[in-house]
Amino acid sequence: MSGRRDSSGIPGCAKSGAGIRRLAFSNFKSGLKNYLAVVASLAFTILVFLNFQNLIDSDLFYALGRKNKEYIDILIQVVSFVLGVFMFFFLWYATNVFLTKRKKEIGIYIFMGLTNQKIGRLYMMETTMIGLAALALGVGLGSLTTWLFQMAVLAISDIAVDISFTLSLRPVLVTAGIYLAMYLVFAVKGYVNIVRSSVLSMVSAARRNEFVRQDERLLFAKAVAGLLVLGAGYFLAIKEGGQEVMGNVFAATVLVVIGVYLLFGGFLPFLFQRLAKNKKFLYHKERSLWVNNVVFRMKKNYRTYAMTCVLMLCSVTALATGFAMKLRYEAMVHFRNTYTYQFMSSKDGLDEKIRPLIEKKNQISCAAEIEMLAIDPSLVQTRFTYSNYAFLPYSQVKRLAKETGLEMDFAEPKADEIVKASHLYLLSLLTDRSNETVCVNGKTYRQTGDKSTPYLGYLQECVDFYIVSDAEYRRLTPLGQTFFTYHYRIADAGNFAASLEDLDAIVSNTEENYTARVANDPGSGDIEWIKVLYTVCIVLFLVFILASGSILFMKLYNDAFEEKERCQILAKLGIGERTLKKSISRELLTAYALPFFVMAASSWFSVHALEKMMYTKLLPIYLCSVAVAFLVFLACYRMSVSSYVSIVRSDVRETRQ
Repeated sequence: MSGRRDSSGIPGCAKSGAGIRRLAFSNFKSGLKNYLAVVASLAFTILVFLNFQNLIDSDLFYALGRKNKEYIDILIQVVSFVLGVFMFFFLWYATNVFLTKRKKEIGIYIFMGLTNQKIGRLYMMETTMIGLAALALGVGLGSLTTWLFQMAVLAISDIAVDISFTLSLRPVLVTAGIYLAMYLVFAVKGYVNIVRSSVLSMVSAARRNEFVRQDERLLFAKAVAGLLVLGAGYFLAIKEGGQEVMGNVFAATVLVVIGVYLLFGGFLPFLFQRLAKNKKFLYHKERSLWVNNVVFRMKKNYRTYAMTCVLMLCSVTALATGFAMKLRYEAMVHFRNTYTYQFMSSKDGLDEKIRPLIEKKNQISCAAEIEMLAIDPSLVQTRFTYSNYAFLPYSQVKRLAKETGLEMDFAEPKADEIVKASHLYLLSLLTDRSNETVCVNGKTYRQTGDKSTPYLGYLQECVDFYIVSDAEYRRLTPLGQTFFTYHYRIADAGNFAASLEDLDAIVSNTEENYTARVANDPGSGDIEWIKVLYTVCIVLFLVFILASGSILFMKLYNDAFEEKERCQILAKLGIGERTLKKSISRELLTAYALPFFVMAASSWFSVHALEKMMYTKLLPIYLCSVAVAFLVFLACYRMSVSSYVSIVRSDVRETRQ
C-alpha cells in the first residue's frame, strides 16, 4: 500500500515545500469564510489608520492656519497611536483564536507524518495569507476612499476648504510597515507555539477551557470584589471636586475595567451557576437545554465578554466626547461673537464718538456700556490665581443684560456675597463650585454663583470678573482703577472690517487717556481644531463598536464547531430541530445581551462625568450611541444564530438519518 497520496492534504505531497504551499493555500481558501469577520474588521482598521496618516501629509488643513494645523497634526498622531494599540491587541486576540481553532486539525497532520516544524511553516503560511488579505483589502479600500474620507471629515467638522485628492506613498508604507511588523510578531509566536507543542495538546486544544473551574466560594469572593471595585469606579466617575478630578477620572477608568473583568469572571458565572442549581428555574421553558451551556461558556469566554464590553464602553464614551466637543465649540463661538466691537477706556462718555463712526458703514443692532473696577491682583485671593481681576456693579450688569437681551437670573448679592462672571472652557476639571470664597483686601466674600453668560463677551476670556452689590462696588472703588467699557454688535457681522480704520482713530495709550479696542472676526478660526476633534471621536466610535461586534461574532462562530457533538446527542435524545434552534438562539442572546447591558450601565456614569466636566447635556447622545450599539449587536446576533444553526444542522440531520 503506497504511502504517497494526492494534494488534498495527504502527507506525501505535503512533505515537500511545494506541497505545503499548496496545502496552505487550500486551507486558506476553505477557511477564509470562517474568518471573514476578523479580516473585515482588520481591513476597516487599516483603512481608517491609512486615511488618518494621509491627512497628515495632505494640505487639507493648511487653510485653517499654522496653529490649527499643528494642533490637528498632534491630534491625528494621538489617534493613530490609539488605533495602533487597538490593532496590536486585536491582532493578538485574532491570531490566538485562529491558532486555537487550527490546533486540533494541525494535530492530525502529525499522525499523517508531518513534523512540528513543517506544521509550523504551514500555519505561518496560512496566517500570513489571511493577514495579507486583510492588508490588501484595507489598503485598497483605503486608497479608493481617501477623497471620500476627507469629504466626510470636512462635512462632519463643518470646515469649508478646497479638497484636493492626494495620496502619497508615505502613508501607505507607514500603515503597511506597522501592520506587518505587528502581524509578524504574532505569526512567529504561533510558529514557536506549534513547534513546542505536543501531539496530545494540539489534538485536545479545541476542547481546553480558558477558565479553570473554581468552587462557588471563590466565585462569590470575586463577585463581591467585582461589584465593590465597579461601584468604586462609578462613584469616582461622578464625584465632584476640584483639581483632584483628573486623578478621580483616571482611577475610575482603571477600576471600571478591573470591575468589568471581575464581573464577567466572578459575579455572572456565580449567578448562572446558582440559577442552574435552581430546578424550578432550570426546567421552565426548556432552559435546561441552554442554561448549563451558558455556565460553561461564561467560564470559557469571560475574557472575550469583558474585552467586548470595555470596547463598547470606550466607543460610547468617544461618541459622547465628540458631541460634547461640538456643542462646547458652538457655545464658545457664540460667546466670543456676542459683540462685534468692544472698547475699554479710562475716559467716560466715548459712546458719543464711537457710535457715529460705526454707523457710517454698519448698522448697530445692540449696544451697551458698563463700568468696571480693576484691582491689583495682590489684593485678591481666590482658589486659583489670575493675572487680572475686575469687579462689576450689579445694577449696571442688570441694565446691560436688558439692553442686549442676555439672561439675568440672580438677585443682587448681599454685602458678603459675590457672583463670578466666567468664560466658557472647553473642558473644566473644577466640577464642585460650592463653598468658593474670594478675599479682597482682607474681606472674605462667599461666591453664590458662577455665570457663563457673556455679559462682557470676549473680555470675559481675558479678565476674571466678579459681580458685587452697588454698595460694595462703591466701597471697593478706592482700591483700584475705574475703566469704562463699550460694547456693540452690528447687523452684518461679516462687514466688521469696514469700520476698523475709523475706529482706530479713537485708540489711545497716553497718560491722559488709555483706550483699547477689540474687534471680533466671526470667521476667526483659532479654535477650528476642536471641530476636527469631535470628528475623530465619531470615527473612533465606529471603529470600536464594529470591532467589538466582530470579536464577539468571531468567538461565538468558533464555539459553534464545538457544539456539534452536543447537538448530536440532543438529536439522539429526540430533541426537535425547532426546539434546538430556539435553545441556540437563547444561548447566543445571553452572550450578546450581557456585555451590552453592562456597557449600557457603565457608559451612563462615564457620560455623566463628561456632562459635569463640559457643562453640556449629553443624555440624548448617550441614548443614541447605546441605540447604535444595540443595532450593531442585533445584526451580529442574527448572523451568529444563522451561522451557528447552519454549522450544527448538517451534523444533526446526519445523526437523525
